[in-house]
Amino acid sequence: MRDAIARALTWVLTVLPWTRRPAPGRHSVAHFAQQATREPVTVNPWRKPWQGPSSATVREIFHAEEVRSLTPEQRERWWAAAFSAIDVDYDFPTINITGAHRTVSA
Repeated sequence: MRDAIARALTWVLTVLPWTRRPAPGRHSVAHFAQQATREPVTVNPWRKPWQGPSSATVREIFHAEEVRSLTPEQRERWWAAAFSAIDVDYDFPTINITGAHRTVSA
């Protein structure tokens, strides 16, 4: 019985307009007023210099003479080791990509 009385009392208090508090958060008037007065922040990605290796360095790694005689698995390991020597994470392995150039005969 106490639960029913408590639920009825809270419902009555939420219906009465003078017992409501303004909703704090993103949907309040104060938040929208603050957003309207704030200037938008624009970030130019070209202001920050390139942090990775140059294209010439990457080209030297991929077209090295000692890589040509290796198997694909060894080639991937060699490329990963060469990139790790210049502190670059080699996260684009091509060893698992198969069947792109092959034709399947039925």
